[in-house]
Amino acid sequence: MAIRQIVRFPDPRLRVVAEPVIRFDADLRALAEDLRDTMRAAPGVGITAPHIGVPLRLVVLEPTPGEVAVYVNPVVVEASSEMIRHSEGSVSMPGVVDEIERPARVTIGYRDLDGVERTEAAEGFRAICHQHEIDQLDGIFWIDRLSRLKRDRLIARYNKLQRG
Repeated sequence: MAIRQIVRFPDPRLRVVAEPVIRFDADLRALAEDLRDTMRAAPGVGITAPHIGVPLRLVVLEPTPGEVAVYVNPVVVEASSEMIRHSEGSVSMPGVVDEIERPARVTIGYRDLDGVERTEAAEGFRAICHQHEIDQLDGIFWIDRLSRLKRDRLIARYNKLQRG
């Protein structure tokens, strides 16, 4: 449908807790399509409505090319005690990545675009994607998971990239 402008770090909208979706209608479907198109153009493997300045709990993932999934009001309902580390970044902070440690497996609860309640179990990279995007919906930007020293260094690298 349309490629939307992505909110860039350090925009305060990236720290706002997103509101639950309550209307499952054509507007929601159109927003999901815009998110998909915007994510692909970025490029990225996941995006949330807050990434384009819309404070709603909507996530689009494409961890494998062609495998697009939409999650409305997702929450982690179970997480493994086993942890894994993976390189993460954001469409809102392009050009920088760092390793984050997260649970290796999660089960999420969510609604589909029709409002039907669903659950999904995920492990590895897909589990990382779910946690990363749900954090964003909760106003937790991915760099908040880094130590202060790593976060400061990453922000300095990002600022340098932006200058030039």
